[in-house]
Amino acid sequence: MSLRERIITDMKTAMKAQDKARLSTLRLISAAIKDRDIAARAEDRCSGCGDTEIMTLLTKLVKQREESAETYEKAGRLDLAEAERDEAAIVREYLPKPMDDGEIADAAQSVVSELDATGLKDMGRCMGELKSRYAGRMDFAKAGAKVKTLLASA
Repeated sequence: MSLRERIITDMKTAMKAQDKARLSTLRLISAAIKDRDIAARAEDRCSGCGDTEIMTLLTKLVKQREESAETYEKAGRLDLAEAERDEAAIVREYLPKPMDDGEIADAAQSVVSELDATGLKDMGRCMGELKSRYAGRMDFAKAGAKVKTLLASA
């Protein structure tokens, strides 16, 4: 079952269970995916966006919710901060388990080796390959630092 199908199925389940918070979040996700599909069609990709793009979208949604929660906490609105964190938790259910620092280092090392990257000029190629392989699972800021270290020492 694709990620898109899983979200739609879970949305139907939330409707039947009358779980308003979950349903609201799943509708938000669905709307964001449909918006991305429209943008993809404008780029002549008639099939819409794939699971990789959806994972990237979900990662952005989680980040937005976390930033909003911090803003609400600073403003003293703990009820709204909690609601944002609850939404982020629901969105996270659809993302794969994030990679830890060791896994990121191993992945960076293997990509640098596979591409025969020899210097910082190859940084873009390496990061592009990591993004295509590990979208939604990897913290690319940490990966970028690791790749940069590996390429600087090469």
